[in-house]
Amino acid sequence: MGKVLPFLMFQEGNAEEAMNYYTSLVNDSEILSIVRYGAEGPGDEGTVMQARFTLKGQEFMCIDSNIKHQFTFTPSFSIYVTCDSEEELTNLYETLLEGGQALMPIDNYGFSQKFGWVNDRFGVSWQIDLPF
Repeated sequence: MGKVLPFLMFQEGNAEEAMNYYTSLVNDSEILSIVRYGAEGPGDEGTVMQARFTLKGQEFMCIDSNIKHQFTFTPSFSIYVTCDSEEELTNLYETLLEGGQALMPIDNYGFSQKFGWVNDRFGVSWQIDLPF
């Protein structure tokens, strides 16, 4: 068996924009590879056929889907981030919230010091935690 990776499928042609955004927000992150659709398709030329990136060492794959599906991202699968400080948590949460949607505002819910849950502007769900 090879690797087991989280896989993000973008339907609006913004996989590369999302990767650039995510790797700019999380230290020790990088885009590892991008393979694009060519003129022959089947996706729109230049969009992401397959890409890999890391967030703090966790590798992800993503694509721009050339097929329109009746589904998109769901909060039941999320990127879970533990922060080192309340400032880091607040900054990440507020940045991801721009153009997105709050699912749980930053608060103490009893299982950590602070916690917030947000869907970002691409529809990807993030849980941001400051553990005890």
